[in-house]
Amino acid sequence: MDIKQLKYFLTIAEEGQITRAAKRLHMAQPPLSQQLKVLEEDLGVNLVERESRGIVLTEAGHLLYKRAAHMLELLKATRKELKEIDEGRSGTLSIGAVASSGTTFLPIKIVSFHERYPHVNFNLREGDTNKILELLNTGVIEIGIVRTIFDPKTYHSVSLPEEPMVVAMCHEWNCNKEKFQINVEELANKPLLLHRSNENMIVECCQQNGFEPQIFCRGDDVRSLLVWADAGLGMAIVPKSAVGLVPSNKLLYKEIIDTSLEIRKAIIWLRNRYLSASTRNFIEMILSDLS
Repeated sequence: MDIKQLKYFLTIAEEGQITRAAKRLHMAQPPLSQQLKVLEEDLGVNLVERESRGIVLTEAGHLLYKRAAHMLELLKATRKELKEIDEGRSGTLSIGAVASSGTTFLPIKIVSFHERYPHVNFNLREGDTNKILELLNTGVIEIGIVRTIFDPKTYHSVSLPEEPMVVAMCHEWNCNKEKFQINVEELANKPLLLHRSNENMIVECCQQNGFEPQIFCRGDDVRSLLVWADAGLGMAIVPKSAVGLVPSNKLLYKEIIDTSLEIRKAIIWLRNRYLSASTRNFIEMILSDLS
């Protein structure tokens, strides 16, 4: 029993006559009658009773008619889903991101991508750059958003715009209320709230400006640092894209005047590795947005 035989049988059952079924299928009557006979012999049952005015389905024929209709609908749906997966209109997009990107840059892009491809689901992994590289190498994810510390011979990459850092603070820490920017020197002797992934860069910048930073808290979630800053526990140094991530009437933000405190990130994927269509579509969208 094959798909073609099922289609033939469904048409015969719906037309109630082999002659009309043959005409609908654009074929001669004898070959169609032969296909019906072969199907009955293959299944070992009579599917129709032949009468002078046409054919009547047997009990077995009625059962096969219901099942065949269901199987052909399922086949049609499967073909549609496979085509959508191949074109990237459905499936799962597996992404890895350094934690700060997972809460700032990435959601904006996902919203845009979801509007274009509403049937694509997402698998998000977060960690530091080394963790994201490991997930890429083992095939757990297809693309990663990382700090620009990776082997360009191993990975394709798209550089993202450099992002400045800002200080989030309550009004009690705002020493100069007329300025909307802040110098690194003004962070001396202040309780700082740092994301762990930015710590080395911030410490080095402070040392270059002649002081050791007073780190009150190291964290792995930008939102938590902003909540602590909102509570007046210190001054959170976060990417500019994190502004407004935590709703608050007390927090104010000042951009840090120092180009060495800019975050450089890239979207990367392995060279010579197959990418799903949904992943290729996501990369194309990013490239289009950056152009």
